[in-house]
Amino acid sequence: MTDHYYNAADLGRFSEMGEEAGHLWEKFNGWYTAVFAEGALTEREKALIALGVAHAVQCPYCIDAYSEACLENGADPEQMTEAVHVAAAIRGGASLVHGIQMRNKTRQLGM
Repeated sequence: MTDHYYNAADLGRFSEMGEEAGHLWEKFNGWYTAVFAEGALTEREKALIALGVAHAVQCPYCIDAYSEACLENGADPEQMTEAVHVAAAIRGGASLVHGIQMRNKTRQLGM
């Protein structure tokens, strides 16, 4: 039993999600593999994007996986840190822009 919800070893068990629904796992895996293949973006660029998104959605499994993927694809810690800052800025901006909804509501209520 672990002392917390996140167990790093679980990342290695990800494929178990296909045990009871293999046909769905195959579809997900095929799509996922195609998404991360070299295309208009390099695999390094995609790994950096994924690392930023992993931090934005706060998935420790994804942070582990894409930290490793970034390094394997030639990104350095400075680039990785910048990607995390980009994600944090977008997330912060998204929170702030929703403040306009609050301002609209307070004006509507005449406050």
